[in-house]
Amino acid sequence: MITRIDHIGIACRDLDASIEFYRRAHGFEVVHSEVNEEQGVREAMLRINGTDDGAASYLQLLEPIRDDCAIAKYLEKHGEGVHHIAFGTADVVAATEAATSTGIRALYPAPRRGTSNSSINFLHPKDCHGVLTELVQAADPADAHHS
Repeated sequence: MITRIDHIGIACRDLDASIEFYRRAHGFEVVHSEVNEEQGVREAMLRINGTDDGAASYLQLLEPIRDDCAIAKYLEKHGEGVHHIAFGTADVVAATEAATSTGIRALYPAPRRGTSNSSINFLHPKDCHGVLTELVQAADPADAHHS
């Protein structure tokens, strides 16, 4: 079951400049940052607001650290902007199975590690009206972010 919009992923060329923009324009502050070698990105999570399930919604800013990662390829093709939307779930496996049972393709056969050791999977944008969709299960359900 989907519980919230977990985050909106934004591809950027300069993470620090993007953080400063969102801080100045909207007052958003970084609550978590990390380098995810597997995904090939440097990332920062900026908290937007709380949600009914006790978690929160975030902006995830993503800067590539190598030319062969998905974010670098996205930036080359599309430029900076919204890369994906992520929905929070208590069970990423069940949420993926629910989606695939309706004919939507998952990008990974099993969940992968996301931000802050969350479990993630992506749903194919061609099956989701052109939107790359991520499913996110926090590593610790009491820790809404994390990712």
